[in-house]
Amino acid sequence: MLSGRLVPRLVSMTGRVCLSRSSAGSGTIGPVEAAIRAKLEQALSPEVLELRNESGGHAVPPGSETHFRVAVVSSRFEGLSPLQRHRLVHAALSEELAGPVHALAIQARTPAQWRESPQLDTSPPCLGGNKKTRGAP
Repeated sequence: MLSGRLVPRLVSMTGRVCLSRSSAGSGTIGPVEAAIRAKLEQALSPEVLELRNESGGHAVPPGSETHFRVAVVSSRFEGLSPLQRHRLVHAALSEELAGPVHALAIQARTPAQWRESPQLDTSPPCLGGNKKTRGAP
């Protein structure tokens, strides 16, 4: 099974910061993750883009790219409600969300909001497809 440890990677993109954390433990970025990153860069010109492939914490085959968490910090979000921000992210990733991506957790913040809390949230543990409650064995 996958180790679940995070492998951080920091890349500078013309004054912006991009942090990738792979839960797969391999340290490699797959094609779906690369496409998500490229499309969000193009659509939103984010100051910060943090993307985490959380597929390894779910009941999927090793190396899967189905579950992601993203933090997007963009001035394009100024004056928009959280729903409007999420719609912009969904529009940029419509192809991935219609196909390989099963789950996408989104943190869409303005630069001022990010400065107040500059971190990517963590997802709760996967309960699996057949577990009804958190206390189930």
